[in-house]
Amino acid sequence: MTLRKLPDNIVNQIAAGEVVERPASAVKELVENAIDAGADRIDVVMRNGGRSLISITDNGKGMTPEELDLCFERHATSKLPDEDLVNIQHLGFRGEAIPSIASVSRMTITTRTENADTAWKLSVEGGRKGDLEPAALSQGTRVEVRDIFYATPARLKFLKSERAEFGAALDVMRRLAMAYPAIAFSLADEKRTALKVSAAQGDLFEAWLDRLGSIMGREFADNALKIEAERNGVILTGYAGVPTFNRGNAAMQFMFVNGRPVKDKTFTGAVRAAYMDLLARNRHPLMALFLELPADQVDVNVHPAKAEVRFRDSGGVRGLIIGALRNALAENGHRASSTVSQQALGSFKPEHSQLSLHSRPSRPAGMGNWSDVRTEPVYHSGVAEEASRFHHPLNSDQSASPSVGSFAYPDDYATGQPIEPSARDLQADQAQPSSDDAMSYPLGAARGQLHETYIVSQTQNGMVLVDQHAAHERLVMERMKKAYAEKSVSRQLLLLPDVIEIDEAAAERVCERAEELAEMGLVIEPFGHGAIVVRETPAMLGTCDVKGLIQDLADDLAEFDTALALKDRIDDVFATMACHGSVRSGRRLTIEEMNALLREMEVTPHSGQCNHGRPTYVELQLPEIEKLFGRR
Repeated sequence: MTLRKLPDNIVNQIAAGEVVERPASAVKELVENAIDAGADRIDVVMRNGGRSLISITDNGKGMTPEELDLCFERHATSKLPDEDLVNIQHLGFRGEAIPSIASVSRMTITTRTENADTAWKLSVEGGRKGDLEPAALSQGTRVEVRDIFYATPARLKFLKSERAEFGAALDVMRRLAMAYPAIAFSLADEKRTALKVSAAQGDLFEAWLDRLGSIMGREFADNALKIEAERNGVILTGYAGVPTFNRGNAAMQFMFVNGRPVKDKTFTGAVRAAYMDLLARNRHPLMALFLELPADQVDVNVHPAKAEVRFRDSGGVRGLIIGALRNALAENGHRASSTVSQQALGSFKPEHSQLSLHSRPSRPAGMGNWSDVRTEPVYHSGVAEEASRFHHPLNSDQSASPSVGSFAYPDDYATGQPIEPSARDLQADQAQPSSDDAMSYPLGAARGQLHETYIVSQTQNGMVLVDQHAAHERLVMERMKKAYAEKSVSRQLLLLPDVIEIDEAAAERVCERAEELAEMGLVIEPFGHGAIVVRETPAMLGTCDVKGLIQDLADDLAEFDTALALKDRIDDVFATMACHGSVRSGRRLTIEEMNALLREMEVTPHSGQCNHGRPTYVELQLPEIEKLFGRR
C-alpha cells in the first residue's frame, strides 16, 4: 500500500472526531470562543437536541472579513500571540474547533466589529467554503451550525435522545456560567428557556455566590462556606457546602482552573479527604472551587476536548484544597444545613384532635408514665447542686472511672483535664446565668428530653432539637483528635483485661496495628488464635463496648489500604472509637447535663454533624413554628 497524505476534508473530519463528540461539544467550543472574544452576553438556541440547529450569538468584538475567511482554516488562531504553548491565557488556542465543526455540518458565521459599516457572512458546507456576503448584525458574532454530522452519518447513530443531548449542552453552559458571573448566558430549545442568568454585579465573591445560587439552587447559597486560600502563588477561591448539605453523588462538585471547567482526580481525592470524618462514604458535598495559578504550572493541552489538566505540583494543589476546605469547615463551628429545619417542618402534619381539656389520653403500651416527660426548669437560683453546673455531670450516676460524658466549659475542653474540686467550688461562687441569659447562647437553654434521646432547647428566636448520641459522638471524636495531635491521649487500665474472640484473620489485622493503636490509647495483645486481650482503653471512652469496638476496628482495617499507616486514616479510627464511647440513645440526662452538651457543642468544630455526616441538631425559628399553627 502506497504512503500518501490525507486530503484536508478527511483530516478535518478526524479532528472533528476528537473535538466534537456530540452537539454539546460544539456548544462548548463555540461559547468558549465567544468568551475569549470579550462578550458579556451569550445566547444559545438548539433544535432537536442540536441535531438540526445550534445557534450561538454574542456581543463580543467580532471579526473583520479577512479574519472571518481565515477562521475556517485549520490551526488559525489569535490566542497564541507569542507562539508559546506553555503560556496559554485563553480557553481556546489550537484553532481546530471551527474547521472541525464545519467539516461535519452546514455552518454559517455572521460577524461585525465595532467600527465596521456592515456585518459579513460566510457559509461552509461539509468543509466546502462559500463566498463572503454582506449581512445585517449588530456588533458581535452569530454562529449557526445546522445538520451536525450530516457529512459523517455514522456518528449520528451514536447520539442519544434529544433530551439527553440537550441536557449535556445545558451542563456545559452551567459550568461556563459559574466560571464567568460577569457574563449573561441563556440556553433555549423549541419549548423553553432552560438557562437564563443575568450578568452579576458587585464584589467578585458576591457575584460568584449569586451565580452559583442561580445554577446550583438557592439552598446552596444559604448553606455555602466561603473558601479563600493562597500558597506559593496558587490561589484557591470559591464556595463549599456545609457537610449536612450533601447529595448521593458528586454531580454538584465543580472545579475550574484558570477559568476553565475541568474534571480532575486530584480535586476529587482532595474533597473526599477534606470531608472524610464529616460525611458518610456514600454522601458527597456540594461545591464550586476556582483555582488560579501561573500558566507554566498547569498543562491544559492533555485532552483533545481540554476537559482534563495536569499540574506540575499536584501534591501542592491537593494540599491547598484539603487545607482550605478543612479550615473553612473548622471556622464553621457547629453550623448545620438550613435544609434540615425545612425537612423537619415538612414532617409535621396538623391533626384535628377530639381531646377535651378534661380528658387525657391513656398511656401507650410499653411507655412510661406521663410524668416521665422532663420539664424541670433550667436553673434554680439558690440550689447548692448548681455549684458544679456543666462540669462532669454524667459522672453523678456512674462509676468513678473517667467518663466520655464529662462535659466541660471551653477552658476544660482546651486542656482536656478534669476540674479539681477546688476549682469547681470557686466557680460555684460565681453568679449563675438566668434562664433568659442561657437562651442567648446559640443553642439556647435545655428545657427537656424526649424519649431519652432528643434534647429540646429554647432559644431567643425559636427552638432546637438535638440528637444527644450524634452530638456527643462528634464531641468525643474532636477531643480524641486534639489529644492525639498533642500526644496526650490518656489511657485507663482495665481492672480485668477483656479477652475478645473474633475470627483469626481479623485478629491478625488488628494485632498488626497494635503499636499504632497504643498511640491512640488502645493497648491490645494477641491472645492465641482468633483472640485479642484488651488491657487499656482511651480514658475519654469511659465504660465502652470493648468487644464491639475491636470488631468494628477489624472491619475498618479490612477496608483500608494495607500500605497506609493508621495516622493516614486517623479520622476513621477515631470515629469508630467515638461511636462506642458516646452517650447512647435511651440514656436519661439531667437538665445540667443537657446544657453541658449544648455548651460544648457551641465551642467544638464540626459539631453540626456527627461522624457519619448526619445532622446533630435541628433548629426551628419561631415564625416557622407559628406557621404550623396558623398564627401567620
